[in-house]
Amino acid sequence: MLDIKAVRQDPQAIAEQLSRRGFTFDAATFTALDAERKQADMDSQALLAERKRASKTIGQLVSQGVSVDEAKAQVNVVLEKIASQLDDLTEQAKAVQAKLDDFLLGLPNLLAADVPDGKREEDNVEVDRWGTPRTFEFIVRDHVELGEHLQQLDMETAGKITGSRFSVMYGPLARLHRALAQFMLNLHTVEHGYREIYVPYIVNRESLLGTGQLPKFEEDLFKLQGEQEYYLIPTAEVPVTNGARDRIFEEAELGEHGIRFACHTPCFRSEAGSYGRDTRGMIRQHQFEKVELVQLVRPDQSAAALEALTGHAERVLQLLELPYRKMALCAGDTGFSAQRTYDLEVWLPAQDTYREISSCSSFGDFQARRMQARWRNPATGKPELLHTLNGSGLAVGRTLVAILENYQQEDGGVCVPAVLQPYMGGLTQL
Repeated sequence: MLDIKAVRQDPQAIAEQLSRRGFTFDAATFTALDAERKQADMDSQALLAERKRASKTIGQLVSQGVSVDEAKAQVNVVLEKIASQLDDLTEQAKAVQAKLDDFLLGLPNLLAADVPDGKREEDNVEVDRWGTPRTFEFIVRDHVELGEHLQQLDMETAGKITGSRFSVMYGPLARLHRALAQFMLNLHTVEHGYREIYVPYIVNRESLLGTGQLPKFEEDLFKLQGEQEYYLIPTAEVPVTNGARDRIFEEAELGEHGIRFACHTPCFRSEAGSYGRDTRGMIRQHQFEKVELVQLVRPDQSAAALEALTGHAERVLQLLELPYRKMALCAGDTGFSAQRTYDLEVWLPAQDTYREISSCSSFGDFQARRMQARWRNPATGKPELLHTLNGSGLAVGRTLVAILENYQQEDGGVCVPAVLQPYMGGLTQL
């Protein structure tokens, strides 16, 4: 959520900044709602002052010869009228505040100044490239062909069990999928200093509001039936980051580099906006797994933390020897809650292109303000908003796809990357 003080101070400047995203900020509506809320507060204060004055008139009436009971009766008539007006005003104020809150919750984050201009994915800027795509001496197969040839990937059975955009894996392929998650967790906790965390796969509405998935992206979520407003998590970002909701961290808790969490979970997405895209195989599924990296840092560490976090995700690809490129997302392609985002795109031979495998973002204080996640600044002794960051380190299914396609052999076999062989009991080929 944006700082209402900043929006109130210069709504036109906010409109200009949000226009970089292609978002139209309705300054007139905001100004009208804010004025209405302010007027309701002023009217309430005026009635409270009137009630206080009325209460003092009992003594004045008695001093003028009116009996105590009669004085109280006269004043109570006035107080009851004021109370009724206050009740009406309170309801009006709540309604206006709710409209104002909904308006603010619908505003995306302000972009960092150095985010490149652009409207769509094609306008993203390549920052770096690592590795050289392999040259094949045979016709490459995609991951579905390879998995089915090995009799270890079964999309048909998944469709029978559930429906489209699900998969079933068997034997060594299932083990490789599990090995990838274990490898990533070990790397991030041992080498990169993240603390492993296990979280619920179901969250409440407040958690999704806190990280910005609600109210804007409800159609992308799987909502559970029942009295509670429960949802399946779209990413571990939601439960992990919300662990800081309504908390004030002391300086010592943040340590030198802030708080770092690594979390392996399934993720559930309706893919409502991707009809017809990536319907084949495991690229875009309703259920997939990720190892998520989350950081909570002091504001002055935010920029460096994004570079570090992105580097941690890159390290996974480097150890797996998978060619990739690092992209700075343009203004129009940067996510709703993010200030700045890097996408890592891995090379997929069967598609002859790079595809996203990790998205690493800095959110500034946008999520922290929604969650009231704060730290106590020792210089002032006062609570201040934290900065939050997260990124995939990596998406397990897409990493598996990349390994299948990049490590395939002419006979349809697939070599196991050297770094994963200890997790596979020494197995070198699927």
